[in-house]
Amino acid sequence: MSAAELEPGFIGDRYRLERLIARGGMAEVWLGHDTFLDRQVAIKVLKRHIARDETAIERFRREALACAGLNHPNIVAVYDSFAHDGFQVVVMQYVQGRSLRDLLDKKKKLTPGLSIMMGAAIAAALDATHQHGYIHRDVKPGNILVRPDGHFLLADFGIAKAINPAEGSDLTSDNIMMGTAKYLSPEIVRGKPLDGRADLYSLGLVLYECLSGKVPFLSDNDADTALARLQREPTDLGHLRPTLSPRLVRVVHKLLARNPDHRYQTGEDTRVALLEALTDERDDHSTLTPPSGQRVVLERSTTTTRPSERRRQRPAPRVALGGLWHSTTVRLLVATLILTGLVITAVLRTRDPDNVAVPDPAVAEVMTPVASGPAMITAINSFDPNGDDGVENEEIIGALVDKNPQSSWATSCYADKFFGAKERVGVLVTLSGAGTGMLRVNFANGPIGAEIYGTATTPPSGFDGWGAPLAKEYRTRGEIVKFSVTAPVTHLLIVLTEVGKSVACSTTNPFQGRINEVAFIPA
Repeated sequence: MSAAELEPGFIGDRYRLERLIARGGMAEVWLGHDTFLDRQVAIKVLKRHIARDETAIERFRREALACAGLNHPNIVAVYDSFAHDGFQVVVMQYVQGRSLRDLLDKKKKLTPGLSIMMGAAIAAALDATHQHGYIHRDVKPGNILVRPDGHFLLADFGIAKAINPAEGSDLTSDNIMMGTAKYLSPEIVRGKPLDGRADLYSLGLVLYECLSGKVPFLSDNDADTALARLQREPTDLGHLRPTLSPRLVRVVHKLLARNPDHRYQTGEDTRVALLEALTDERDDHSTLTPPSGQRVVLERSTTTTRPSERRRQRPAPRVALGGLWHSTTVRLLVATLILTGLVITAVLRTRDPDNVAVPDPAVAEVMTPVASGPAMITAINSFDPNGDDGVENEEIIGALVDKNPQSSWATSCYADKFFGAKERVGVLVTLSGAGTGMLRVNFANGPIGAEIYGTATTPPSGFDGWGAPLAKEYRTRGEIVKFSVTAPVTHLLIVLTEVGKSVACSTTNPFQGRINEVAFIPA
């Protein structure tokens, strides 16, 4: 479909096409506006030459039918389906965010806590799908979306299959492999009859990749990659990442059992097992950090309150850290809040039009500090106004204040030690009130160039407007650097102007800034 075949304008009487989000081999996805309900939508349009294939049209229609009957907070909703001037059209939720594939390509692997949140959310989505009578058959990072607030959604039911199809209604034989080779279940490879446990195996593969940074089975071609899971067991996840809790490792390997009878039998069983892994002692080696887009807010308490009271006192979407965070009850509470999150609004931006994610252009809202005793850090956020979404690895920013010297926040990997055209990346620190003192920053690698800025008013949304730096430092290696803050400020901005090479990056993009910890010591 060329640009001339479908252009901005009305389609289906009520939907206005605004701009093309992505284009792939089979379909295009547009950002649209539903003029009847006054809301943004994602409009997926099957390409005209594909639409001549009756099987493709029927599969496209069945995708809409499979999703239309599903009403779940972790599944991208389908609103409408129709034909328009020779085009097959599906209208879906528009989800701001990005795909898990994008996230893994950028970060390689996730924290155990964030991986558990993802797995539990998708397990819940799969449970609803299976109860509705369908198998997804294509669970993979590219079909898992994450909003800026850390809410995960399952997308793309394009090759979903009825568990018990009517006679002659199945579009694919059991002997035909459908899906992506790296994420196929053994029974799909063998051409065996399928049920929901095939999707749970695929979810296990996704979890394995999130935790280890790689898939367990990968060969030179798709055929060998698919067959590898029939020939050997995956490498022990605990050996690849020794700090993982034994319970979490066991959950993932149970999902990867070749025999479906040896796996968790339902998505709900999987969800419960994953959440229980949050309570394992060794999970403290990698503290759960707030997902992308959520503010990292530290709360101080001098009295003992029940978890339910803390929940009422905490304004969403803040995430409590510090001593309270290590409480099993609070961690489970936060897990539940994230998993039952608010109703979905919608996505898409990868190059795959079946799964497009558009980053939130807004910079995270800045909390107004409230003076209460000596100034302390109450919130911390990444600050990247020169980037495409205003933040930089926001989902792990909590590592800076988790009091765990082994964890760290890192920038993305860059080809240039000066961040290329962006020139700088920052971290915004919010204090409880105007104060003076010392800002201590533990830089994990070097060389490092850093500048510190401060303001006692609302912080500027860009690097301009902060005035002259309070201090500048250049160190040839990673070390703790102390910056003196002599004038009262409510916000501090740590600006990285130069970074060194990192073993976590590729040779093409070798430069990355890493910080282990940030602390403010009041005068």
